[in-house]
Amino acid sequence: MYSLSQLCQRVVMRFSCFCGFSRSLCSQNGGIDDGFISIEEYLSGIEKSPELDFSLDENEKPTNDPPSSSENMKNDSPGESANFEGYYSQQNFSSRRNFLEEARVDAKIALAILQEDGPGFDAKSALDESEIRVSGLVVRQVLVGILKMINYTNKNRCAKMGYKFFVWSGQQENYCHTVNTYHLIMKIFAESEEYKTMWRLVDEMTEKGFPTTARTFNILICTCGEAGLARKVVERFIKSKTFNYRPFKHSFNAILHSLLAVHQYRLIEWVYQQMLADGHAPDVLTYNILMCTKYRLGKLDEFHRLLDEMGRDGFSPDLHTFNILLHVLGKGDKPLAALNLLNHMKEVGLEPSVLHFTTLIDGLSRAGNLDACKYFFDEMDKHGCMPDVVSYTVMITGYIVAGDLEKARGMFSEMITRGRIPNVFTYNSMIRGLCMAGKFEDACLMLEEMESRGCNPNFLVYSTLVSYLRNAGKLSQAHEVIRNMVEKGQYVHLVSKFKRYRRC
Repeated sequence: MYSLSQLCQRVVMRFSCFCGFSRSLCSQNGGIDDGFISIEEYLSGIEKSPELDFSLDENEKPTNDPPSSSENMKNDSPGESANFEGYYSQQNFSSRRNFLEEARVDAKIALAILQEDGPGFDAKSALDESEIRVSGLVVRQVLVGILKMINYTNKNRCAKMGYKFFVWSGQQENYCHTVNTYHLIMKIFAESEEYKTMWRLVDEMTEKGFPTTARTFNILICTCGEAGLARKVVERFIKSKTFNYRPFKHSFNAILHSLLAVHQYRLIEWVYQQMLADGHAPDVLTYNILMCTKYRLGKLDEFHRLLDEMGRDGFSPDLHTFNILLHVLGKGDKPLAALNLLNHMKEVGLEPSVLHFTTLIDGLSRAGNLDACKYFFDEMDKHGCMPDVVSYTVMITGYIVAGDLEKARGMFSEMITRGRIPNVFTYNSMIRGLCMAGKFEDACLMLEEMESRGCNPNFLVYSTLVSYLRNAGKLSQAHEVIRNMVEKGQYVHLVSKFKRYRRC
């Protein structure tokens, strides 16, 4: 098996002869996991879900005809033409604004009616009498509103509300559900743990002629993966004749892509074998997913073989391939090899982005090489890459883990000065660091600051602070944090996870 430094040399030598590069596989906005960057997040950035985008396209062309023809416009004077364009633009904007406002009002009315549903109140009749103008926008806003209000205590009620509105809206004239609408109601059932009903919706979709898409598969695999049914979901979609796998090259790539997002590495290996048996050849996306999988499973020899095979098949590394390699070199504490790889990227016309530097810094941080982390962090600015909140969070977390609170504080102050707004993971790392240093008052003040800046603490933040306070014997302060959390209605269903806490 080759060493990581040899790997870098082989990458530079093997791929320098290629001049073409494949399409970028992901957006350049990465995610973090507990303050750390996650390689799978970047591979999961191809497909933006349309379900949560319930605004209209800003570039959407108006459907109403203008008050005069284009031929007449040509004969108008410049002043008249400008007046016409201003009138047309004003009318279009006004019409659009009215439509959006009406949709918001109708969605608000529908949600209010649905929340009143119960004994003695017929929500269906109330919806019929409400004169709500059902449209795709209204239906999406109502279902998204229900999705946002789901929690542990009301999940069954939300599932019933969602399905009642879904059925009612589908019966209205001049409106038909779309695949995206089905995906939203499926998501509501998934969050409510109504798995059988969710599967019945998939059957209903196919019976009505709707294709199952990569988004459909993603919802099912995220849900059924937790329930231990992932293999059955995969087998169903492999055999499905209604699986619309676009924008992927074939159905196997769509499946592999979703499996990576839910860390089903063993299943990825099985699907790849099925893919080869079915006569499909891998492309750059396939190789990237497989290399990430082999690395996560600790199979570095197979990782190297895939890299060789990728070159033999005539594929050039794309931006994400380099990102994976930088992650491997960073975690292997090979800063010189990583620097050579970054230089090679520029030689072949690919400028390293914030994503690449941050991935490398994260790997080096995990390896404990904070001097190298700071070097590459400074290199970002020299290359015209402005460090983002993820970059700063990775550096701060690295210093916290190493016990260097002062440097972490310096980074935290710097990011605010440079206009980078800390996120929940940044605050969690800082609160953790302050607690590790015994500065519990400062940690509690950091929680208050976080809330005052509009950054809502997640359960991990509360759990971190409570755990350290308890371990230090500060039980009253720990209980105060929990009480404040409960009073705000946050994570009430998770209170039982705090041992020895009783609600009054």
